[in-house]
Order: sequence, then structure tokens, then C-alpha cells
Amino acid sequence: MQEIEWMDRVRSTYAALRPSEQKVADFVLANPERCAKASIGELAEWVQVSQPTVIRFVQALGFDGYRHFKYCLARSQGAQGPAGHFEHLAGFDLKPWDRMEDLPLKVVKVAGGLLEETLRSISQEELKRAVHLLATARTIDIYGVENSRTPAEDLLTKLTFLGLNCRLHTDPYLQQISASHLGVADAAVAFSHSGCSMDTVKALKQARRSGAGTVLVSSQKQPLLARYADVFLRAGGSETVIYGNAIFSRIPDLAVVEMLYTGIILSDYERFSRNLDQSGAVIADRGYTKG
Repeated sequence: MQEIEWMDRVRSTYAALRPSEQKVADFVLANPERCAKASIGELAEWVQVSQPTVIRFVQALGFDGYRHFKYCLARSQGAQGPAGHFEHLAGFDLKPWDRMEDLPLKVVKVAGGLLEETLRSISQEELKRAVHLLATARTIDIYGVENSRTPAEDLLTKLTFLGLNCRLHTDPYLQQISASHLGVADAAVAFSHSGCSMDTVKALKQARRSGAGTVLVSSQKQPLLARYADVFLRAGGSETVIYGNAIFSRIPDLAVVEMLYTGIILSDYERFSRNLDQSGAVIADRGYTKG
């Protein structure tokens, strides 16, 4: 429902309303800004009608409930919506009247869409190049800040299990310092949803300047960071911003991490499966057993 339609809905439905509901309509038409901030109890008191009358009024207009009506009314006034409500999360469709039981499907559909976009966006040739670069590197630096720290840390864990020498500093200054000590036998991997995070740009730029092979994982089509990447792995979710669907940006990035992980194993199955067994044996006694 378009928020700008509410006045037309009131006017077109007016004749079919009960007299008490028409009183609500008259008040709302005369005081839209005031009503956008009012609770259902306040509106009923101002108009001198019952709360059920207000509910019947908004339902007669085709709204799901008072929250839906109030939300659209506030939006038409140029507001962000009722206090404490998300407007639209800049891409993720979350409204004040959504039901909690509908959220699992909504979230999974968004995640599934991002994974499908990743499958369409990823370059097989670039993936092969990235796998070779990491599998043969002497040392691997990994960079990422904020949300991008999650896939960065996941890659660190997986590559360590494979017996590869890799490091990730949580301090972005140390990421840049670490990059300055790389050489031609080394590699660096940067994660950035926006493709232009300042600290990540500086780290990857420094790694390239040091002679290391560089890999970028980003959702953007032409990210700034691509200037300093020998290999660019494009994930899904390019149209999202800092809020909304960007909250899910880790999902395609983590899928790319799995591609790199399994690709490295496949590149030398005997070596890396043996390293995995060795890593697993070291921590085999760390879990609780029955008894």
C-alpha cells in the first residue's frame, strides 16, 4: 500500500463509514501530523469515540491494523515512522505490523537470494587463481573490519586447519603494518562489502606495494579495492547499503570462504586432507564425552 494514498482512501470510503467513524475521519483529515504521533487511545479520546471505533475506521480503509495506518500516516508526513519502528531498513522489508512467525521465511528468502546472486557473480577463473595463490603462499594476511571481520576470521580458522601460515590482526593499524612486511612469496585477502572501507583499502594497497599477491572479496561490481587486487571474487548483494540487506552481507562472503576452503583442499587433496587429520587429532580431546 502506498503511503501517499491514505487521504484518497479516507475520502473514497467516507460515505460508507458509520457516523462515529466519520468523526474519526474528519479529525484525521484535519490533523494528520498530530495523529501520526498518537496512540490509539489518544486518538479515541480526542475524537470522543471508543477504541474499537478507531480500529473499525482503519480497517474500513483497508489497513491491517492501527499500527499499519499510523506508520503510513507518519511516512506521508515525511517522518521516519512511529518511534521505535524501523522504516524499511534500506532494503530489508521489515514493517511494524509484521508477525514474528513470518520472520524465518522472510530472512531465509533474503539469504537465499544473496546466495543465488553470488553463484551468478562469482568467476570460476578468478576462483581458480585465488585458490592457487593461497595454496602456494608462504604467509597469508587477511584483512577486514566490522561485519567483514566475520568472514575474515572464518577464513583464518579454515586455512589454519589446512596447515597454512596465515594471520589476521583485529586492529586495522596492525593490518597495515603486517602488510608492509609481506613479500613476493606471500598473499593477502581482503573482505569488504562496500569495497571502499578506508582501513581495508590501506592494508591491501600496502600488501600490493610489498609485492604480495592480493585477493579481494566484495559485493560491488567496481569497488575501489579492485585497483589493488590481483584477483577479485565478487559476492552477492551489490545493491545493499550499510543497513537493511547489508546486515546479511556475511552470508555471500562466507559462501566464498567455503569455496576457497574446498578449492584449496581439492588443489592438493592428499596434502590438505592429511593436514586436516593432523589438526583434528590435536583437538580431539577438547570435547566432552558421555559418562
